[in-house]
This record gives sequence, structure tokens and C-alpha cells, in this order.
Amino acid sequence: MKKIAIVVLNWNQPKLTIDTVESLLKIKHSSFEYQILLVDNGSKDDSLQQLQNLYSTNSSITIFETNQNLGYVGGNNFGIVFALKNNFDSVLLLNNDVIVDSNFLEELVKKSDKYDLLGPKIYFASGYEFHKDRYSKQELGNVIWSAGGKMDWNNILGSNVGVDEVDKGQHDKIKTKIDFLTGCALLVNKNVFQKIGLLNRKYFMYLEDVDFCHRAKLKGFKMAYIPTSKIWHVNSGSSKSGSLLQDYFITRNRLLFGTKYASLRTKFALIRESIRFLNSSQSTAWRKQAVKDFYLHKLGKGSWK
Repeated sequence: MKKIAIVVLNWNQPKLTIDTVESLLKIKHSSFEYQILLVDNGSKDDSLQQLQNLYSTNSSITIFETNQNLGYVGGNNFGIVFALKNNFDSVLLLNNDVIVDSNFLEELVKKSDKYDLLGPKIYFASGYEFHKDRYSKQELGNVIWSAGGKMDWNNILGSNVGVDEVDKGQHDKIKTKIDFLTGCALLVNKNVFQKIGLLNRKYFMYLEDVDFCHRAKLKGFKMAYIPTSKIWHVNSGSSKSGSLLQDYFITRNRLLFGTKYASLRTKFALIRESIRFLNSSQSTAWRKQAVKDFYLHKLGKGSWK
């Protein structure tokens, strides 16, 4: 049977993490064995104690402590390295703010001999939709957050296919012509890591999944969105949408990604845009700092507080 490592990060959010883990413990797994690698990413609250009290004797869960906040990238890499050293066949990167369908991983694993990177259909958790007032009560929980990812290469803006759409079966076919799969839930065969390496630690958080998927595609690995696999995302449960944190890391990491992979014309456009950010009174201090840090090559956690 295949061995699957499920990496879940926690950082000062024990309630979210526990809800995710509890849903994972109910999954069906007739075709594979799994181990949850629960990585506490330097929490400052009592998260670690809570997780240890609940799960230290559970044979399906291994708890790790990084002792510092390594970011989304560093925390996941911590778990990935352990999984590779211990001969797991695949690694599932999973946000700590999701609830999973009991069949979601079976559905991904069934296709993992054909595809190297796989992602599920992701819904907004009920009540966490961006525009929840536009939906009927019956539609809540059935609104798509992601059915694969696409990249606007002219502007270096990634977006989730199907976002905000009520699911009426319009995204029920396997998709392979996608630009990326979100790191919210991403199953990766071990040979991908062995060929292209880990998540790029320069990103710290945001766009590292886009970078990883793009590197994998450049090396010929196959990627697929699998609609029969379903999870629900407590949207922005880990970092608030539109926050200064997002403003800093997305601004800097768009420059990092775009200047490496985009066309020459788009690279020049990004540079011009970054200069406008520096000179604009409408730019936040963190957006300006993000641009400065990119040009100073202050990557990883950078200047973030």
C-alpha cells in the first residue's frame, strides 16, 4: 500500500488545526496508509500543549516543534524532508483551516499513478464565502473557492478557477490544462521533490505554490484537478484577506516570481509598477517596504514584523 504523509502546519491557531485534524482522522483509506505530520511552527500560545494533550498517543499523528516561525514554506519543508527521509510515497500539503470529505484523499490517490501533482475541488466553508449575502441558505457551503488555478501572465496575477460560483456541476471534469494547484491542498508524488527540490524558501508565504507547480511543469510533471475529491476552506482562517501581511508578501513575491518566469515585456511592466508603488501616496508602508526588500534581495521573512 502507498504511504501518504499529510503535513499540517499550526501557528497560534489550535482550534482551527484541531478541527482540521479531527476531519482527517475520519477519512477512508482502504488503498493507502497515512500519517499526519503535525508541525507546530513556533507558536507563542498554548497550541503545542493542546495538540500534545490530544494527539501525543495517537499512532496516526506525529507532532513536531520547529521552535520558530519558519513561514508556510519553511514549516511545510520541515514536514516534507521528514516524509522523504522516511520513504513516504507522496506528501499532501494541507492548510490547517479546512474540513475534508471522508473520501477526498482516496479520490486523489486513485489518480496519483497517472498524475504527479493533484488537487481537490475546494469549497468555501459555509458562512465564509467572500460574498455570502448573495447566496441562498441552501447554496452556502456549495460555493467554489478553487477548481484549479490560472495565471494572468501579463500582470502576474494568479486566480482560482470557479471562485464564487455555486457548484452546479460545471467543474466536474478532471482538468490538466491549469497553471497551478493551490497549496491549500496539494498531493505531490515524492519523485517531484526529488527532481525539483522543496518549496522555495525565498517566498516564505504566498506564491510558493505557484512557483512550485510552475517548476514541476517545466520539468514535465503532470498536474491535475480532481473534482471528485472535495474539501471546505475556512477562507482566510490563517491570514486575513486584504491584510498588511498579504500586501507585503504578495507584492514582493509577485516581483520575485515574475522577474524569473515572465516575458521580457512583463518584467519591464512589473519594474515600472514597483516604482509607481514606491512613489504613490496610496501605497501602504508595507507595500513600499516589499518593493525595497525585493530590490535589496531581502527575501524569506524579509522585513515582516
